[in-house]
Amino acid sequence: MGEEHPDTMTCTNDLALTYRYLGRYNEALDLQKPLLEVSKQAMGEEHPDTMICTNNLAMIYQYLGRYNEALDLQKPLLEVSKQAMGEEHPDTMTHTDNLAMIYQYLGRYNEALDLQKPLLEVSKQVMGEQHPDTMTLTNNLAMTYQHLGKYNEALDLLKPLLEVSKQVMGEEHPDRMAHTNNLAMIYQYLGRYNEALDLQKPLLEVSKQVMGEQHPDTLSRTNNLAMTYRYLGRYNEALDLQKPLLEVSKQVMGEEHPFTLARTNNLALTYQYLGRYNEALDLQKPLLELSKKVMGEEHPKTLTFRHNLAMTYHDLEEHEISTQSLKPIVEAPTTFSSSNQTTLHSYKATKLPNKGIAARARDVEKQKAQSRTTRKQRVSPTTATSSRSRRQHGSNAAHLEKDK
Repeated sequence: MGEEHPDTMTCTNDLALTYRYLGRYNEALDLQKPLLEVSKQAMGEEHPDTMICTNNLAMIYQYLGRYNEALDLQKPLLEVSKQAMGEEHPDTMTHTDNLAMIYQYLGRYNEALDLQKPLLEVSKQVMGEQHPDTMTLTNNLAMTYQHLGKYNEALDLLKPLLEVSKQVMGEEHPDRMAHTNNLAMIYQYLGRYNEALDLQKPLLEVSKQVMGEQHPDTLSRTNNLAMTYRYLGRYNEALDLQKPLLEVSKQVMGEEHPFTLARTNNLALTYQYLGRYNEALDLQKPLLELSKKVMGEEHPKTLTFRHNLAMTYHDLEEHEISTQSLKPIVEAPTTFSSSNQTTLHSYKATKLPNKGIAARARDVEKQKAQSRTTRKQRVSPTTATSSRSRRQHGSNAAHLEKDK
């Protein structure tokens, strides 16, 4: 049929989505980049399938932690979708939510909120409160409230959401697992650690069985359970999870992925709590350099890593170095957050065409992780063989991680 035949393009997209669901993001990227170019040539930039391919490529960049590349695709995509389909079209709503998620990852939480609040209201009206996409939007808005420190507002959304998703989706559905993870994160932030633990331990076991031990979402849930152990003062139990987690994260996601950086930070904090300051330092010094490179010197997470490094120097009684390390934080225009959790989001992409942070230094801790948010990405109906898939979000910082 050839590379430009609609059925070939649909099959390519579906294979890329399968790789994404398996956490094999680079393999997905190798398919999505050329697919987008073929779609532009064969169908035009404003064709629904081309918009789907653009969205799905942006999602892969997001999973790989390449947030600015994702942003460069999502912002113009949303404008095109509004013009071509209208603001209340399900695909436009998906693109709006995806852009909001990129803003979350970039620490631009108020910009995310400005998109998500009205979007959720529209979804309730257009699709209904129990529609999977509406549940995804509810979850994602709750995660933005969490980033902004509005934990009770997040809780008010997530508790009923979890009950609804149990009834509608079942206990082992990926979205239902994401909602469980995210609710546990909110309990952590509120200091309700045993309630978090009661959700996280069984969740991790289910995730291992359903998704596999090396799936990005399972890694996020491992991170989050370790964080709860640490908050409960069970440092060795946290360490037993974090050391192998970091090694797997390096292999699966790469050393420069934001989630790997967050997990490095989290392990270093556990060493701090155990009084193993030199082991913490050995992780924190290269971590800060990597974070500057990957996220920029003024990103909230980079400032968090710098703060944690300064605290380690303080613990080692290297007070002059500690003071020098803190200066850029004081001078940075970015607001520094005392929260230690990061959230990871995972998203589901759409198939063609059927139509889917910060480590709290020392005593106070809380981008993912991974709490998983869900959102649906869609593909337009051009070939009979395609089906639609949904997107989810996912957590780290003494970083908690949100689910994807």
